[in-house]
Amino acid sequence: MHTIVQVDQYIINSTEFAIPILDHLRNLVHKADARIEEKMKWSMPFFDFKGTVCHMASFKHHCAFGFWKGSLMQDEYGIFKERSEAMGLLGKITSLEDLPSDEILIAYIQQAIKLNEDDVKLPSKPKSTAQKELIIPEYLIEALKDDPKALAVFQNFSLSNKKEYVMWLEEAKTEATKQKRLDTTLEWLAEGKTRMWKYKK
Repeated sequence: MHTIVQVDQYIINSTEFAIPILDHLRNLVHKADARIEEKMKWSMPFFDFKGTVCHMASFKHHCAFGFWKGSLMQDEYGIFKERSEAMGLLGKITSLEDLPSDEILIAYIQQAIKLNEDDVKLPSKPKSTAQKELIIPEYLIEALKDDPKALAVFQNFSLSNKKEYVMWLEEAKTEATKQKRLDTTLEWLAEGKTRMWKYKK
């Protein structure tokens, strides 16, 4: 079993309700295939074998679990939620009861691994629209949901103002820096400030 300390830390530092859920999901992934390796990307645990297989995350009130190539998978047991608000395909997971049975989840994880082994690629997005569209990172969306004042300001910002904040957060080299910048972002947004407010007369 290829586990890493960073994922241990992530689980331990999660909200109390989330710890058994994340622990269970992690064990199932490794049970599905012993070759899976753990990585931390975008400040959450990812599971890789010949590319990304799946990921999990915990938020204040729910956990999420998703498959990187979920759009290409056969949802034989109907466990994927339609365009769910939660990141990931299983909707908002608040307890172990919200999860499908172990056998079903393991079968889905193995299906996701097979897509990587068969080198099945996700369809690439057309470039022209990709450049105009700003991808807001999930952790920022979650943080804004908990701060209605900052969210309202952010939503009313122009694309360039939003982009300045997103790029600043994404350029952080460490998790600690990213967290610090996220706190500052929320503080400034709540005050109606743009990222470059100090330099604007």
